[in-house]
Amino acid sequence: MQIAQISDDLGYESYQISVYLCPMEQLLQQIDAYKKEVAAFEGATPDAAEEFRIKYLGTKGIVKNSMGEMRKVPNDRKKEFGQLLNDFKLFVEDKYETLKRTNSQLPTPNSQLIDLSLPGDAVAVGTRHPLNIVRNQVVAIFRRLGFAVAEGPEIEDDWHNFGAMNLPEDHPARDMQDTFYINQLPSWLLRTHTSSVQARVMETQKPPIRVICPGRVYRNETISARAHCFFHQVEGLSIDENVSFADLKQTLYFFVQEMFGKDVKVRFRPSYFPFTEPSAEMDISCLICGGDGCNICKHTGWVEILGSGMVHPNVLDNFGIDSNKYTGFAFGMGVERITQLKYQVNDLRLYSQNDVRFLKQFTGVV
Repeated sequence: MQIAQISDDLGYESYQISVYLCPMEQLLQQIDAYKKEVAAFEGATPDAAEEFRIKYLGTKGIVKNSMGEMRKVPNDRKKEFGQLLNDFKLFVEDKYETLKRTNSQLPTPNSQLIDLSLPGDAVAVGTRHPLNIVRNQVVAIFRRLGFAVAEGPEIEDDWHNFGAMNLPEDHPARDMQDTFYINQLPSWLLRTHTSSVQARVMETQKPPIRVICPGRVYRNETISARAHCFFHQVEGLSIDENVSFADLKQTLYFFVQEMFGKDVKVRFRPSYFPFTEPSAEMDISCLICGGDGCNICKHTGWVEILGSGMVHPNVLDNFGIDSNKYTGFAFGMGVERITQLKYQVNDLRLYSQNDVRFLKQFTGVV
């Protein structure tokens, strides 16, 4: 309501009352007009739908500005007007969602119909890790010789890892197999060789025994191109009557020829292992330099690939196997070393770095 001062013909002043719409009525009329405008809006393109969103739902859009008009509404009608504004906002949002669905069903200028008769996209196929490839090859070779596969825990107790293998406490040879111990249980450790699996086999089986024991082992060593704090082994054990060193040599000759070819030269060198007597290390001619000498073979032309020997009588006696009746041989090799020679890998760290460029080189190898 507005009051205006006016003058009549006689010069006397008087007041005239003029009536006009209050602010709330104006707002209601505006909202009705906006609703009609929204209902009539047809967004034929994604750009038009985005313009609609900015105009009505943007930070400076009509809906937000309308909410700001609540301050002009009398207190007794704020609840009513608030409900009307909320209905208006939901109406606009529903319209915008409809525009988006409509535009998502329209073909874009660059879209093409899918030809279902065409071949599908090629799927990248993974490959086996090189260590697994070589491990499987080693296992397959010895399976042909009648060896079964045995596996055991990576966390071992001192007896199965050391004591049963003729390595009593404070034995100097333990220094060569420094490993990681469990703080809560000092007599438990991460196994240093899969000989612990051989121990568990002899503990539960009686001769004849012929097994290979593949698995991961641990040593406390500085990581370098030639050493790592963990690596993989395949160890073998054969126990029966009248088993001799000749049986050991022929078994390993067969393995080398099957793994590396017929032309590889082999030599045995006397060595020492607490769990075998006599003991020997086996070398093969370097496959990288052909025997001429290189960094891998330390310019000798030979590379050590495994240790071996006849099972020590003390080891047999530890498991109740009569060492006067039975004899046996054992051997152990590092899978990383075999892989290094077979595929000419010059850094052991590559095996555990998960570099796809390195792993892709073995695609298709089984």
